[in-house]
Amino acid sequence: MKRRVILDTDTAGDDTTAILTAIHYFHVEGITIVSGNIDFNQQVENALYTVELADPEYYIPVYKGHQEPIMTLGGEKHITEERIFATDGMGNSHFPSAKQRPETKHAVDFMIETIKQNPGEIEVIAIGPQTNIAMAIKRDPSIVNDIKHLWIMGGVNHAPGNIQAVAEFNFFTDPEAAKIVLHSGIDMTMITWDLSLRDGVMYEKDLQEIAALKTKGTDFFFDVNLHVKAFEAEKRNTDGITSPDSLTVAIAAHENLLLKANTYYVDIELTSPLTRGYNIVDVEGDLQRLPNIRVCEEADSVGFKEVLIDVLSSVNEQKGEK
Repeated sequence: MKRRVILDTDTAGDDTTAILTAIHYFHVEGITIVSGNIDFNQQVENALYTVELADPEYYIPVYKGHQEPIMTLGGEKHITEERIFATDGMGNSHFPSAKQRPETKHAVDFMIETIKQNPGEIEVIAIGPQTNIAMAIKRDPSIVNDIKHLWIMGGVNHAPGNIQAVAEFNFFTDPEAAKIVLHSGIDMTMITWDLSLRDGVMYEKDLQEIAALKTKGTDFFFDVNLHVKAFEAEKRNTDGITSPDSLTVAIAAHENLLLKANTYYVDIELTSPLTRGYNIVDVEGDLQRLPNIRVCEEADSVGFKEVLIDVLSSVNEQKGEK
């Protein structure tokens, strides 16, 4: 029987491939949407469309979660990243709306109920800001002991960020939520931005191999991600598609992709105007605090490409056939 997961996402760009990967390898209890990459309602539509594309054999509900970070006041908006993902978050593909609609229950209610009804059986994969997870913990702290494992895409390990000089987007967008989660006591694994940039990029030679598959999944992959590729080429001189969210789900599904990891004390800065959202990874134990999270330090990039090929090959209905 497949492992059971809840996928928490701010669906744009690589999040879509991560959804396909989760559906391929896990039993997805539900997809919860958190404020992050782009306009919240567009994120919801992107998730629904991706589920429809995957065409799973069972119904996967999509739930709306918190539409802004914890500490925003009424009317305030957080930074979104249309410059990376385009106005629709899907490379300006402007796909049609899916037939499936989001559920009326709030994502946090769904999380708490599902976890409490299945203690020790549900893993959570968080590939957006930590707002929904943090609010679920605040609402019912007992879920901490009932979550089988929490997989987090977020933060950096002594490396530059991707939204500010030192901060990664998911942690920067809602650092208060990240702090709550990091100190919650949940059994957790963190896949950082710098790891993804080193071991989770599909370079031109990889993309040629993926394109040769000529499936509906590969067409979708390129439609959504070529805008990201152009941004990364200009920003970082990276000739490839960055895939941090897909890498996180792939590692969750196949821990053999995790070549090196250690458990460290990790904390996050909340107040400094220069470093808000920056997370410290105390690799040498200088803070003398108990380690609170396993941090991935090296991943199998070749194995990750094989996972993507497996996933995108499975979405094999050609465009125009349905």
